[in-house]
Amino acid sequence: MAVESPKVDFGEQRARRNRFAPLGIIFGLLGLLLFAYFVRRAGIGEILSGIQRLGAGFLLILAISSSRYIVRAVAWTRCVERPHRLPFRDAVAARLMGDALGNIIPFASVAVSEPSKAVFVKDRVPLLVGLSALAIENIFYALSVALFICAGTVTLLLSFSLPKPLRYASIGALVTTLVIIPAGYFLLRSQKKFLSGTLRFFGRLGVAPKLVAKITPRAQTLEERVYGFYDRNRGSFLSIFALDMCFHLAGVAEIYTTLSFISPVAPSLRQAFILESVNRIINVAFKFIPLRAGVDEGGTGQVAKVLGFARGIGETLAIIRKGRDIFWSAIGLVLIWRKGLSLRNLSDGDDHS
Repeated sequence: MAVESPKVDFGEQRARRNRFAPLGIIFGLLGLLLFAYFVRRAGIGEILSGIQRLGAGFLLILAISSSRYIVRAVAWTRCVERPHRLPFRDAVAARLMGDALGNIIPFASVAVSEPSKAVFVKDRVPLLVGLSALAIENIFYALSVALFICAGTVTLLLSFSLPKPLRYASIGALVTTLVIIPAGYFLLRSQKKFLSGTLRFFGRLGVAPKLVAKITPRAQTLEERVYGFYDRNRGSFLSIFALDMCFHLAGVAEIYTTLSFISPVAPSLRQAFILESVNRIINVAFKFIPLRAGVDEGGTGQVAKVLGFARGIGETLAIIRKGRDIFWSAIGLVLIWRKGLSLRNLSDGDDHS
């Protein structure tokens, strides 16, 4: 049975982004100031030396990082239920385009980046099908992130003597993940209508009644699709979760490879594992800052120092990671351009039917 794709109100999303624009500018400038501060503190000379040592090894970093897009694209295609089918090539392209938007536009990860991935493939699968499959994959990904952060944080706490601020931050991250993991499992098992129920609660309180009335049916439809997938496809859960875990393992391999080039002291897999778990925390907590400017350098630099790396190694690692993100973002923007789209018509909905 054909499912009619609901129209995504990009004009409404644009209005919300306009309200957040001043905050985006403030956080962007703050990120640049933090970036300059941490780079200067680490030593520009040390960072440049590390980048020079990497050299052509950056191509290997790009090759490893490409696998992260691949495994999440495959996971997304496995969340699309028959008779619909999302081609792998289109899923990869949509991930690149959506992540490009999230990397360059403040707050776009919520307002544009994730929904846009389904919009980019609406010529392959109905929009609602793409959105629900994306939501399902993101649930698996969120659980894998929580598990990965939990394991990395425990390893860090048990293996190294940490300064108080870092120890407290690590304990906070650990407690948060220990709450998220069972809560996510409980929601799937009990099939609680958490999202639509919360919206109805706000509606009864009189909070944004028009907006709540508009999006509650969409939220309910999305929940029904997610829980329906849970009932009909439990045999696929392990493979989807394994694909999302491969995303994190590829991150560990990427950091280990980068450190092998830039660090005078040979890294260990344990160190790479901890640094990637810290990277996940930074990505989750500071997604609203473009390219995590400043906070990545500060957080990675601090943890790298605790792990015993030389001065500037953590900051260099973060900067190389930015270079990787900029490369893939450029690919994503080229793909958007080749589709005949622009950031403006994505915002205004000029290309959306």
